[in-house]
Amino acid sequence: MAAVTQPTSSTGQVVAVIPARGGSKGVPAKNLARVGGVPLVARAVRAVRAARRVDEVVVSTDSAEIADVAVAAGAVVVRRPADLSGDTNSSESAVLHALDELRARDGGDPETVLLVQCTSPFIAVETIDGVVARVRDEGCDSAFTAVRVHEFLWRVEPGGSASGVNHSAAYRPRRQDRDPEFRETGAVYAMRTAGLREGGHRFFGRIGLVEVPAGDAIEIDTADDLDLARRIAAGRAEREPIAVDALVTDFDGVHTDDRAIVLQDGTEAVVVSRSDGAGVAALRAAGVPVMILSVEVNPVVAARAAKLGVEVAHGVADKAVLLRDWIAERGLDPARVAYVGNDLRDIDCLRLVGWPIAVADARPEVCAVARVVLASPGGAGAVREVADLILAAKRQ
Repeated sequence: MAAVTQPTSSTGQVVAVIPARGGSKGVPAKNLARVGGVPLVARAVRAVRAARRVDEVVVSTDSAEIADVAVAAGAVVVRRPADLSGDTNSSESAVLHALDELRARDGGDPETVLLVQCTSPFIAVETIDGVVARVRDEGCDSAFTAVRVHEFLWRVEPGGSASGVNHSAAYRPRRQDRDPEFRETGAVYAMRTAGLREGGHRFFGRIGLVEVPAGDAIEIDTADDLDLARRIAAGRAEREPIAVDALVTDFDGVHTDDRAIVLQDGTEAVVVSRSDGAGVAALRAAGVPVMILSVEVNPVVAARAAKLGVEVAHGVADKAVLLRDWIAERGLDPARVAYVGNDLRDIDCLRLVGWPIAVADARPEVCAVARVVLASPGGAGAVREVADLILAAKRQ
């Protein structure tokens, strides 16, 4: 049996399966491509996890890197064998394999299974719940997402002449006079598991349709699609509240501007922000644990942590190992932990959590893996900015 991470029972539940293999011809490493600063597979996991009607999220992959990103986003991972990971293998084959692995774990099937494609970067939570409702509440056997279209379609006949597909070339009714047609978006499918097992295909029985806005219907198949999705995400970008249960930060370059003052006796001093201190105090008052994690052995790190009244680990050789242990020891969900960094040594930590955050003046490599890039640079209110966003989420 392939490894299934985070085992929990799924029998009788709604389970979403996200196929995400490592290979891609059109866009290399497509499922790890970033839209809005977040890998596509992580965007899909986060959207499904936020849905009210889904009990478990599974990523089926042959890639260790995708598996790591999926787990950090909060998914269970099923490792897909090579013979099901080629260009010609269907998405259904990945879903059925994942169901087999879950059945071996749980002793039964979930009643409903979703197929969610991470190449659709703008999946709304209400869309996911709506597709589930078609099957669970409205008597459909399978359901899918679609967008309303009004195009006149044509095809080229064998002789080279073009002919109308969904209209007569001699009659072109107004848009409002035509019956609506719908294009499958490829984003979300829901199926009764028994029907999928019987037919091996995502469409069977009574089929339901959930209409989505055209702006949410983009599907990434080419480099041009990816560029368009990134531009759409940039246009939609807002400073969203950060819904986490804990905050971990680097010290130099986050609490400071990454400079040090060297005194005559050789000791070092740094400049910190009182605003950051007020933000940390507000987090502590709200019950949000904060830890400073640094490779530096300078006693100023411990002194600042003591002043703030927060946990500190400094002089740490492998920050990612310590962070992983800290999260596990406290029973935290990695998807609900934020880490703020600025330099290359922070990247492994950023990849472990659901909210990787970069200060405004962070290295480009750090910004590339961040979910949020702050408006404030290190030492100038960056920690306060994060604190305000965390507290905003708690007020919702």
